Order: sequence, then C-alpha cells, then structure tokens
Amino acid sequence: MSPSPQWTVIDRSNNSAQKSWNALTELGDLVRPIATNRADFIQECRDGKLDGVVAAYRTFSSVSITGLVDEELVNALPTSLKYLAHCGAGYDQVDVHACSSRQPPIRVSNVPTAVDDATADVTMFLIIGALRNFNTSMQALREGKWRGQPAPALGHDPQGKVLGILGMGGIGRNLKKKAEAFGMKVIYHNRRPLSEELSGGAQYVTFDELLATSDVLSLNLPLNVSEFKMIMEA
Repeated sequence: MSPSPQWTVIDRSNNSAQKSWNALTELGDLVRPIATNRADFIQECRDGKLDGVVAAYRTFSSVSITGLVDEELVNALPTSLKYLAHCGAGYDQVDVHACSSRQPPIRVSNVPTAVDDATADVTMFLIIGALRNFNTSMQALREGKWRGQPAPALGHDPQGKVLGILGMGGIGRNLKKKAEAFGMKVIYHNRRPLSEELSGGAQYVTFDELLATSDVLSLNLPLNVSEFKMIMEA
C-alpha cells in the first residue's frame, strides 16, 4: 500500500470548520510547519522538513508566517508540492507566474466569489461612515466631547449621491445593489463595458468621467503595480 499523501495548513491555529478539516484527514496526513516567521519557514522548507507535502492551504493569517508568496518563497517550497489553495478572492499575495514557472509547477486556486457579499457590506459601511463623518464623531466621543462641544461636522446623506465604481467585478456588482438601496446613483468604469444583465442598468463611463462626476469613488481592483500607478497618476 502506498503511503497517504501529505498536506499542510500554513497557519498557527485553526479553530473553524472542524468538520471539514476532519474530513480532509481521510485524504491524507496533515503536516503543520513549526515556523512563526518567514525566515524560519523558508529554512524549514530548505531543511526538508516539509518534503512529501503535496498540497498547501494558505489562510490570511499565513501572511505573518510566510509573507507574500513570491519567487523566493516559491523556490524554497518542497518539490513535492503541486497545489496551493489560496484563501482569497484575488492573487495579490501570490506570484502565480513564479508558481507556474517552477519545475514541477504549482497549481494555484483561489475563491473569487466567497467574500463578494461581505466585502461589499464593509465597503458600504465605510461609504456611509465617510459621508456622515463617523470617525470624527467617534473620536469626539472617546475624548468626552460627545455633547456637541464642539459641534460635530455636518454630514451628508447617501441619497442622491453618485457612486463611481472602478472595477465592476463580483464585489463591484454586489456593492452597486447595496448602494442603490441607499438611494445612490451608480456609474462605473471597467476594462470593458458589461452586458445590461451584468451591469444591472448602471451607466458605463470613461475613467476621466468617473473621476469627474463621482461624489464617492470605490476602488474594487487588484492591488498591483499597474492599478496603483493608474490611481496615483489620475
């Protein structure tokens, strides 16, 4: 009988979805790294302590251990590793090119729609907070000035405001529905216009029009060099 495949969770602890984790033990043996920082994790890999691991699951708390999955880290990972499951909607923290270029290559997966709703919820919370000066009021409250001394800055209602969405992917489309429930008009810019069904009736505008006519701008884009440069140069 061939030995069971090994897999690892790059995390210090796991207290959720125990039923699902237990089910994975039927497919292979769990091997946890003991490193608590990037340098030690890379050394642990180079020392062969994770040799034999076929698949790795990377959570957001993995960042404190590994940092970004860049070329240096990819080249240190055991050659047995074939799959990297990334717990995130995008690949901002994973150098996919380095993974696919390695021999043997590492296949990377993500969860593109898992947090669309939750991210749009928080975005809407931040929009309302910015419009209504929540942060200023909260600071006054903590300083004991909540009785209107001085009077809080005048806030704005979301109703009638124009929300410009840059990046009309799953999160952007989800945010559009939530913003409209608060009475906002939504316009958007994307690499290409969406179908009427996907856009839900939101108006497509040029990048310059988006910046010129939006009362609130929501950036729903991957955090990479080209997108960052586009915003900084606008």
